[in-house]
Amino acid sequence: MSDKGLNHDGTITREGVLDRVPEAFAPVVAAARDQITETFVSARLHSAYLYGSIPRGTAVAGVSDLDLLLALHNEPTEADRAEAETIEAALDHSFPQINGVGILLFSSRTLLSELERHDLGFFVACLCTPLLGSDLAEQLPRYCPTALLARETNGDLALALPRWRTRAAEAVTDAERKVLSRGVARRLVRTGFTLIMPRWGGWTSDLGQSAELFGRYYPERTQQMRVAAATGRSPSADPAVLTLLIDDLAPWLAAEYTAVHGEKALRP
Repeated sequence: MSDKGLNHDGTITREGVLDRVPEAFAPVVAAARDQITETFVSARLHSAYLYGSIPRGTAVAGVSDLDLLLALHNEPTEADRAEAETIEAALDHSFPQINGVGILLFSSRTLLSELERHDLGFFVACLCTPLLGSDLAEQLPRYCPTALLARETNGDLALALPRWRTRAAEAVTDAERKVLSRGVARRLVRTGFTLIMPRWGGWTSDLGQSAELFGRYYPERTQQMRVAAATGRSPSADPAVLTLLIDDLAPWLAAEYTAVHGEKALRP
């Protein structure tokens, strides 16, 4: 793998492996595997994946969350989502080394669809680590850091802005503002990175590196992106931080993204 996260043929290297899971998180992953197996029997579950800092080997005990994706044979139902929430709560309660659990649910049909080929398909093939079942990446292409990939992964930032503004206006506790600031900041850093990804010619999921790479191409926005990266790692309850991210950096980034890469294909 190159220092740009690429294979020798220029395609993006899958970033996580189970062997990189830090020792402190091994019991968490084992329990997640067991609970998913017990809850989503093979007739419902096609495969399960880890993603995020734990399979990348960069997780910090007491700070990092556990991120999972389940590919079901059929479209997820409300019952499926309720059972996933039960697993989330049980794992979060049982393991103090994780700070929250998130489980995404999709059908294998959706993940392999042409519409999602350069968004969710890329996510599974390059950013997810197989945990259970047959790996859907075997049915997906190899990906390069192209403008098409940039457009389809993050070319819809503008759609998030009204929702973020509403949540910011309605947030009344520090806890609510911290949750919002973390999610907004991470989305902005990832969008900022994919904006410049084709020009840089590589891939990274590291927030700090993403912000610094972005700054090479947009030096006038470097400090704002550094604030976003720091907030993505350590959420802030400061309303001024939310204002900077949502009302200043985000609208500019959405407009620049559309100008450079175009808008993401509409979903139903």
